[in-house]
Amino acid sequence: MRVAGLVAGAVATALVAAGAIAYGVAAGEDGTGTHGRSGGPGGAPAASAPALTVPAADSPDAGFARDMAVHHQQAVEMSYIVRDRTDDTEVRRLAYDIAQTQANQRGMLLGWLDLWGLPKVSAAPPMAWMGMAMGTGSTASDEAGADRADRADRADGVAGADGALMPGMATDTQLRKLGRLRGRQAEVFYLRLMTAHHRGGIHMAQACAARCTVGVEKRLAQGMVDAQQSEIRLMADMLKKRGAEPR
Repeated sequence: MRVAGLVAGAVATALVAAGAIAYGVAAGEDGTGTHGRSGGPGGAPAASAPALTVPAADSPDAGFARDMAVHHQQAVEMSYIVRDRTDDTEVRRLAYDIAQTQANQRGMLLGWLDLWGLPKVSAAPPMAWMGMAMGTGSTASDEAGADRADRADRADGVAGADGALMPGMATDTQLRKLGRLRGRQAEVFYLRLMTAHHRGGIHMAQACAARCTVGVEKRLAQGMVDAQQSEIRLMADMLKKRGAEPR
């Protein structure tokens, strides 16, 4: 499981520079940045483009980039784990698609922070940029009277507890359990974990689509919402075929 995490991290880190380039291209296209040329028609000097707009360190743009990079990293890690725990083609294909997509998106988010000259970590709690900073308190999913074993096994996690930094993120206990399961049990547990993970990610992406100011980032966030909603429906069908349902 540690090897899978290291591989996933290395892949995502290698995409940071590409993310900065993609941002520069898109920013030049939609007017949120500069995309200068050496001259105008007939060799006349081109008009100066406005300087790249850099969001503040505590802005929704920066906060979303930091938090979603962390959120995505766990999805990549879980997907690499399950690919080694099952021979099912359908689950392995889904896991590969999620790992590749979210590793690429994570590279873009970190690349933008580099381009903006902003730190990749913050002293502020996760999700503070959207007015709901997560601490160590329980959530609605932490039902009264549930024993510790049941809470550890739940697929929606408790934000701030046992390594679950944000809503939807799996706990450390759940990740260890995924690494021990095989076959259908691993498939069902992964699909439940990833369904909850997507729900938490969609919540954050919707907040960025509404609050972020950088056009290319808003479009990426909305694309995450659309794609992950579709994957949630797919995973519900996959769970049903395995005699299970999301939690």
